[in-house]
Amino acid sequence: MIAAAGVDRLIGDPLWSPHPVVWMGKCISLLRRRIEAWSGDQPHRLRLGGVAITLVLTIGSASTGWLIERIAIHTQGVLQAVATLALLAGLASALAARSLEQSVQKVIAALPREDNADLSAARQQLSWIVGRDTTSLSREDILRACAETASENAVDGVFAPLFWMLIGASLWSLGYTAAPGPLALAWGFKAASTMDSMLGYRRGRLRWLGTAGARLDDLLTWLPCRLVMLSLPAVSRAFWHWPALVTMAESEGRHDASPNAGRSEAIYAHCARVQLGGRNHYGDHWVDKPVLGAGYPTADPASVFRILGLTRRLELLWILFAALLSWVLQ
Repeated sequence: MIAAAGVDRLIGDPLWSPHPVVWMGKCISLLRRRIEAWSGDQPHRLRLGGVAITLVLTIGSASTGWLIERIAIHTQGVLQAVATLALLAGLASALAARSLEQSVQKVIAALPREDNADLSAARQQLSWIVGRDTTSLSREDILRACAETASENAVDGVFAPLFWMLIGASLWSLGYTAAPGPLALAWGFKAASTMDSMLGYRRGRLRWLGTAGARLDDLLTWLPCRLVMLSLPAVSRAFWHWPALVTMAESEGRHDASPNAGRSEAIYAHCARVQLGGRNHYGDHWVDKPVLGAGYPTADPASVFRILGLTRRLELLWILFAALLSWVLQ
């Protein structure tokens, strides 16, 4: 698990390498076409189909990870070496620290220095990592979107999979080696997260088809998000600010429609001293999100880089905690 975090930071997600999330996405698209052909526009059939997609993908992904773990544990020789490398690569693929950082940095690099210059390149780069409409965003809106996606996706892409890896590793350290381990649980979480990204929208058929996947993702992210709220102040501000930072983040973040996104953005807003939230355009409608960190300056490149730096420091803290826990349990 520690080595996988290092591989993710050093290499990230190389384009030449087949990524498990890509295969999960292909499975979701295939199953979606089959379900929609069967259900049409009937809500109850769409909901049932959404449950079926959720069960097939999460159980299938977790079982694939569990199979790799079994081979790595119970075989010997070349097969065990190959399975161990696959285990390491699989764990690294479940983390997205470097890819998230690089994606945000590409948007910042594409921003022109002149205030009235063409923003089309930055908008195009941003459209790859956010769900909002980017076609008419101003420079300030682009920077706010970068800060918000860097803070929200830190939980989804880094700390939630790390948490589930830690749960699986703890089960093994306690002697339950037949239980789903770090790869099985991490890939199960990634399956739910991928379903939420592809199907978790409140429009058209997805209003019913994506409900099960979105609810499962909310459930699996709930505790990791709260742990980020509790631990992020430790790498950003003096310890006596901790109660106020957590209280303010909870007070502001709970007004977001998502049980997790608003809270993760809120704690980053207060720890990085930047104002987030406001009005966003999604498809054919506007969404007014709660203002987070009111009174702080609006997002600029420096505050975006502060958020990325906080994620690096907090990931290191979590990994050191994992190493300590492993030593204690053994």
